[in-house]
Amino acid sequence: MKRKLLGAQVEDALMDYILKTPVPLGEKIPNEFELGEMFEVGRSTIREAVKALVTKGVLEVRRGDGTYVKSHRTLAEDPLGLARLDDKYKLALELFDVRLALEPEIAAAAAGHATAENKARLKTLCDEVERIYRAGGDHIPKDIEFHTCIAQGSQNRVMEMLVPIINTAVMTFANLTGHALMEETIYTHRAVTDAILDGDAVGARCAMVMHLTHNRQAILRLWKQHQARQHDAETPTPAP
Repeated sequence: MKRKLLGAQVEDALMDYILKTPVPLGEKIPNEFELGEMFEVGRSTIREAVKALVTKGVLEVRRGDGTYVKSHRTLAEDPLGLARLDDKYKLALELFDVRLALEPEIAAAAAGHATAENKARLKTLCDEVERIYRAGGDHIPKDIEFHTCIAQGSQNRVMEMLVPIINTAVMTFANLTGHALMEETIYTHRAVTDAILDGDAVGARCAMVMHLTHNRQAILRLWKQHQARQHDAETPTPAP
């Protein structure tokens, strides 16, 4: 029991090390001996912690080479493993196809069923996202809470269970665009919030479509630029 407890503690410490160092995706982590010295435990405990993070989709062991970071999110946070797909531009567009099918209806349901507590929380989150965004801070955690709050406001348990897909989409989009759509995000978040607060299901649906459409167009532009750069890199330079 003590060994299991220690393994779980080292697993948490190793995950914390990966996130806070941070160790980029695709990079190798220190070997067992180095990790053992770092966390002051034996190699068997390190193996246990690494194995647990491999099972959760965070690490990948390459025989004879080492252990690499595969994801910064566990399977519990990203149960479909979407964050592990390689082409992030294509993934972002595919996620928007799914979000456009789901989130407008989730927003409409929230407008019809959100409690006073849900609405107060949503307004607070909308304000916080704007404040952090304009200050140049990391608004993504609050952005994810904002979309989660809308799903919770729907009072539909199945809709709430779709939140990890939405969270993966928000993270993927943010990693590709940064602060590029600040004004559009603030404006459309406010439109979605106001419609839900007013109990306007049609307005909430339309505002969410507008929010997602702005974002999808931005990703589409970035993907085309990415494809053009790849084409240029693969095109041989003519001999002088």
